[in-house]
Amino acid sequence: MDNYYFHMDNLSVGYNRKALIHDICIGIKKGEIVTLIGPNGSGKSTILKSITRQLQIIGGKVYFDNQNLLSFTFRDLSTRMAVVLTERMKPELMTCHDIVATGRYPYTGRLGILTREDEEKVEEAMKAVHAEALGSRDFNNISDGQRQRVLLARAICQEPDIIILDEPTSFLDIKHKLDLLSILRDMAKKKQITVIMSLHEIDLAQKIADKIICVKGDTISHFGKPEEIFEENMIRELYEINNGFFDPLFGSIELPKPEGEAKTFVICGNGTGIPVFRQLQKVHTPFIAGVLYTNDVDYRLARLLADQVITEKPFMEISGETFQKALKAMESCDRVICTSVPVGSCNKRLGELIEAAKKSRKVQFV
Repeated sequence: MDNYYFHMDNLSVGYNRKALIHDICIGIKKGEIVTLIGPNGSGKSTILKSITRQLQIIGGKVYFDNQNLLSFTFRDLSTRMAVVLTERMKPELMTCHDIVATGRYPYTGRLGILTREDEEKVEEAMKAVHAEALGSRDFNNISDGQRQRVLLARAICQEPDIIILDEPTSFLDIKHKLDLLSILRDMAKKKQITVIMSLHEIDLAQKIADKIICVKGDTISHFGKPEEIFEENMIRELYEINNGFFDPLFGSIELPKPEGEAKTFVICGNGTGIPVFRQLQKVHTPFIAGVLYTNDVDYRLARLLADQVITEKPFMEISGETFQKALKAMESCDRVICTSVPVGSCNKRLGELIEAAKKSRKVQFV
């Protein structure tokens, strides 16, 4: 436990004294970004509400900086921990500036009067999330995405040692998703602020997190580094995916491949096939792709979307056997789509395949 800044020791969480998830044993180091992923309703929010003392802990203990979480007074905890949850606040007659300023209340006296230094911290926090222009606006009359940025500014204003967020990117467009995650990364790495959050976008979780917590059923199914967690079968099992694919290399979600007999052959490589594959999928056209090296970027998508992929080992000349296999498959098709794939010494037989396609008069160049 001494090596961890935040430690869940056989933690059980739930409602009405009934544990929904039990035996949570997870240690988090100072300055780490830890992300919870898992299906809707799996209990991610329940865990976050429990470790922020918004729900009663059913069993086990939580240690924060080697101190039992329950030993903190709420005032002391509010100077160490900032929380941004999904519940929508509806404060009356409060501007965005007023909302952010509440982050300074743990540091003020009983009257809650902000000093000049407090006001400067409020302005700095709003600037950090690009919300300066929202200061005078009614908090109830801004968009969900703008509210999320204001609430993050409030959390920053608290100057916490740890920040806990529940689906902070849910209402943000792509620009502000990236802005928010960049802010959190800088907070963690430059200021050593520990970040624990849940995310629906597993591609973002894969890119920003130091550790991943997989929540499913009544236990934590997996916990580890992103490269350990984001494996194709593990993500398929976690989310029970049976209607598509997850590619861990690119962090992309793919729809199912088109069904039926393939009558379209795609000659491609070096990334030239990807837009063709996606277009064929959109119009529900099964296809064969080749000849692709297994380290080619086109292969990563073709293996998921193509009815058949004719492959060659990386950096090898295309063998006669592979060429004949591709030629036979191409001849069985009614249409050949040829991309602007570069042809060199190793894949020179691809040039022969293109010439054969031209003679067949069923080739289409894209």
